[in-house]
Amino acid sequence: MERSSGILLPVAALPGRRGIGSLGAPARAFVDFLAKSRQRWWQMLPVGPTSYGDSPYQSPSSFAGNPYLIDVDQLVDEGLLIAEEVDAISWGDDPACVDYALLYHERLPLLRKAYERGKDALADELAAFWSANAAWLDDYALFMAIKREQGMVSWIDWDDEGLRLRDPGALWAARERLADDIAFEAFVQMLFFRQWDGLHAYARERGVKLLGDLPIYVALDSADVWAAPEYFQLDEKNVPIEVAGVPPDAFTADGQLWGNPLYDYDKMEEDGFGWWIRRLGGAARLYDAVRIDHFRGFESYWAVPFDAKTAKDGRWVKGPGMKLVGVLASWFQDLTLIAEDLGYLTPEARQLLADSGLPGMKVLEFAFDSRDTAASAFLPHVYGRSCVCYVGTHDNMPIMGWLDDADPGDVEYACTYLGLSDEEGFSWGFIRAGMGSVADLFVAQMQDYLGLGAESRTNEPGTLGCNWKWRLAEGQLTDGLAARIARMTSLYGRSA
Repeated sequence: MERSSGILLPVAALPGRRGIGSLGAPARAFVDFLAKSRQRWWQMLPVGPTSYGDSPYQSPSSFAGNPYLIDVDQLVDEGLLIAEEVDAISWGDDPACVDYALLYHERLPLLRKAYERGKDALADELAAFWSANAAWLDDYALFMAIKREQGMVSWIDWDDEGLRLRDPGALWAARERLADDIAFEAFVQMLFFRQWDGLHAYARERGVKLLGDLPIYVALDSADVWAAPEYFQLDEKNVPIEVAGVPPDAFTADGQLWGNPLYDYDKMEEDGFGWWIRRLGGAARLYDAVRIDHFRGFESYWAVPFDAKTAKDGRWVKGPGMKLVGVLASWFQDLTLIAEDLGYLTPEARQLLADSGLPGMKVLEFAFDSRDTAASAFLPHVYGRSCVCYVGTHDNMPIMGWLDDADPGDVEYACTYLGLSDEEGFSWGFIRAGMGSVADLFVAQMQDYLGLGAESRTNEPGTLGCNWKWRLAEGQLTDGLAARIARMTSLYGRSA
C-alpha cells in the first residue's frame, strides 16, 4: 500500500433531504471533497441492508445492497418515480439524524412504485443482472419475500417448518406464490448496484478509492445462514449451539454478546473454504480495499452458549488460522486487505497477523488510555510502516468527545506527547500525529476533521437505540476545510 490517507464516513451519514445519505449527488459531492482534500481513500462501513438495531454489521445478506441508500432523486430523473411522490414523503424532522423507523415505513413503498413503473421496460436489464448475481440473489430475494410474508420475524421463528428448514416442496410453492415479491427484491438490488457502479466509476475518475468493511460474522437472521446452514454451528433444527462475542475486559465487565452464529470451519475446509471465497468476492465487487473486522477471530474465537445472557460464560476455541487466511490472500492478490487486529491479542493472534503479511491497525485514541495495558503499542514512535493509523474508528468517541470524557491525566499525557496547543486545536493535533506517522495509510473520521464531540458518535458498542444515526449537516464540507486538509496531506507526503 502506498503512503496515503483517507476519511472515514458512512454513506448513511452523508447530508441530504431524503432522511439518509445516498449513492447519488450527496456521495458524488463527498468524492469531490475528498479529491479537493487530496485524500485517496473513502473508508465506509458495510453497505448491506440493515435490520433490527439498524447496525450495518447485522445484515440479512453479505452480498445485497441497502435499499435505503438508493438515491430516489436519481430515480425521478430516470422516470421511475415522480417528483411529487418523493416530495410528499416525510423524511424526518431532524436532518442531522437518521430515522430508521420512518425509512422502513416510507422508503420501500416508494421503491415499489419504481418497480411497478420499470419492471417491463427494464425487464432485459433485470434478467441480465439476476443471471449474473444468481449465486446469491436467488436465495436473498426468496428469503426477503418470505420474511415480509411472515411479518419480518426472524427465520428461525417462522411457523412453516418446511420454509425454515428449506424443504424443496415448500420452497417451490413459495417461489410460485411470491413470484412478484421476489422480482421486486431483485429489482431493488439492480437499482442499488447500478447506482453503486456509477459512484465507483466517478470516484476512480477523481482518484479516490473505496475502502470497505467486511464483518467477520454474519447475522443469524440472514439469507447467508438460512441458505447454507451446513456451514454454521447449528443443531438439527438449525438453532445455534453457541454464538459469537468477546470476553470481559477493562471496558466491559460482561464482555460483548454479539449473538452471531459461529462457523463450522471443518465443514468449510472440505471445499477449500469456497463459502469464504464467495463472500470476500462479494466485497471485492464493491471495494478497492477491504478491512476484515475482528481478524483475531481467525486465530481463536469466543464461543458463548446460545441461551447465555452475557458473554462471561464463553470459552476460547481455536480458529482456522492461516489455513483460511492464506487461501483468501492468495485468491485475492489484487485486493488490498487490512486486518482489524484490535482487542485482546495473544501471542498466537499476533503471529497470525505476522504470518498473513496484512497491515494491522493503530488507534491513536487508545495510545493514551491508562486503563489499557497495551496502550503503548498505539504510540506513533513504535509503529512500523505496514499498518493503518486511525485517530479513532467508528466504534470510538470522536476525539473531541474523548477529550471531555477521558481521565485528566490521560489528556495531559496526550497533550505532552503530541505537543498539542489551543492555536492548532486538539483534534488537529491528533490528525497531525497520524498524518506524520510512518504508517502507510492514515484515516480520520470526518467528525474529527470537523472538531465534533460526543453528539456525533457513530456507534457505542454494547448499546442499542442511539447508534448509526449521526449525519453531516449541509454546508459543513467547505472549501476552506478541504484546503486545510490538503495542505497537511501534502506536508506529510500522503497526497497523490
